[in-house]
Amino acid sequence: MTPREAEIIELVRREVKPALGCTEPIAVALAAAKAVEVLMEQCADCRNPSWRMTADFSTLVEVSGNMLKNGMGVGIPGTGMVGLQIAAALGIVCGKSEYGLEVLHDLSEESVDRAKMLVNSGLIHVRHTETGHKLYTKVTVSVAGTHSSYAVIEDDHDNIVETCCDGAVLRRGGATEQGSAPEHKDTRDYRLTLKEIYDFALAAGYEDIKFILESRDLNLKLSLEGLCGDYGLKVGKTINSGQYKEVFGNDFMSYAMALTAAASDARMAGCTLPAMSNSGSGNQGITVTMPVIAYALKYGISDEMLARALILSHLTAIHIKGYLGKLSALCGCVIASTGAACGIAYLRGGSYEQICAAVKNMIGNITGMVCDGAKVGCAMKVASGVASAIQSAVLAMDGTCISEHDGIIEKDIEKTIQNLGRIGSVGMQGTDSMILDIMVCK
Repeated sequence: MTPREAEIIELVRREVKPALGCTEPIAVALAAAKAVEVLMEQCADCRNPSWRMTADFSTLVEVSGNMLKNGMGVGIPGTGMVGLQIAAALGIVCGKSEYGLEVLHDLSEESVDRAKMLVNSGLIHVRHTETGHKLYTKVTVSVAGTHSSYAVIEDDHDNIVETCCDGAVLRRGGATEQGSAPEHKDTRDYRLTLKEIYDFALAAGYEDIKFILESRDLNLKLSLEGLCGDYGLKVGKTINSGQYKEVFGNDFMSYAMALTAAASDARMAGCTLPAMSNSGSGNQGITVTMPVIAYALKYGISDEMLARALILSHLTAIHIKGYLGKLSALCGCVIASTGAACGIAYLRGGSYEQICAAVKNMIGNITGMVCDGAKVGCAMKVASGVASAIQSAVLAMDGTCISEHDGIIEKDIEKTIQNLGRIGSVGMQGTDSMILDIMVCK
C-alpha cells in the first residue's frame, strides 16, 4: 500500500463509521455522556450515579440552528419519542463516550424509563445558540448548585473539543493537560478529485478495502428490519409489498428504492439497530450504499466488485460533502445518491467518463432538494434520490450527459462539484434560516 492509498483509507475510516440513531441527537447524547463522565471523574461527591435522578440535578443543552432542525422531529432509538431532550437524558443515564456515535449502545428498558423520568421532571432544557459553527452542541450538567461540568462538540458529530468541570477547562481543541491537540484535517485537505477516487477504487488491493463491506452488513440488516416492521411512513415496505405492483413494478429500480427507503424508515423512527454512516449522517450512509448493494444482490455481483463500488460511492459522497460541510440546507440525499449513481455505473462497467456523466446528470437533476430536518419523511426523499441515481447511471452508460451549457454544469467535473457546494453552503443560507423559523414557530 502506498502512502497516498493509506491516506485515502484513513479518510474513509474517519468518515464511514457505525452510528446508532440520527447523528444530531446522538451528538447531544454524546456530549451529555461526556459531561457526566467528567463530573464523576473530577468530583468525589458525584461518583455515586444516584445524583442523576434527583431534583438537585439539571441539564442545559445548547445547539446550533442546524442541530436543532435535525433533532426536533426524529425518533430516538428505543424510546418511541422524538427530540433532543430525550437524547440528552439517555446520554446522561446510560451513555458512554468511548462508544462515539454508538454512545447509546448499552440502551435498556430500564435506562429508557429513567431517561423519560428525567425529561418529565422538567430539568432538561434545550436552547438555540449560534457560535459560527453549523454543527455545535454544548451540554452542561449541574448538581445542587455546587458542581457543574460541560462538554462541547463542534464541526463533526463525535468531535469533542472542550470539557470543563467547576470552571476548570480540562480539554480544549482536542487537547488535554497531557498534550497538544492533533491536527484536525478537513476533507478538502486531502485534495481528492473524482479521477483519483475512480482510480483508487479500481486499483487498491482488495485486502486493504474489504472492510467497507461492513457497510453492507450493517445497512442491509437495518433495511430488512424496515421491510419487516411497521416503521415510520413504511415507504420501503409499501414499495416492496406487491400491493401496488401496477405502480412500482417489479424491477431493479423498485427493489433498490424499497431496500434503501426501508432502512431510512426504520432509522428515522427510532430503530435500535445501527447504520453505517457517511460524513456524519446515517441516512447518507444508507443512501450511498443500499442502491449499490441492491444491484449486487439482484445481479450476483462478487464481494470484491461490490467493495470497489462501495469505495467509489462512499468516497464520491465524502468528496462532494467536503464542499458543503457536515450540515447544510441541501438534503444529504442529493450527495449520497450521487455517490450511489457512481457505484451503480461502475458495476455496469462504466468508464471514468461515464462516472463523470452520472455525477453531472445527478447535479443537473435534484440539486436544490432542501433539508427540513431529520424525520420519518426522509425515507420519501431517499426513495426519490435512489430513482434519480439509477436514472442518472443508466443515461450515463447510454452516452447521455447533461451539457456544460445547462444550468450549473461545467465541462470540468471538479468545477461542477464545487458549484453544487457553493449553492448548498452559501446560496441556500437564507433558505436554511427560513426553514428553521417555520419549524420552531409551528
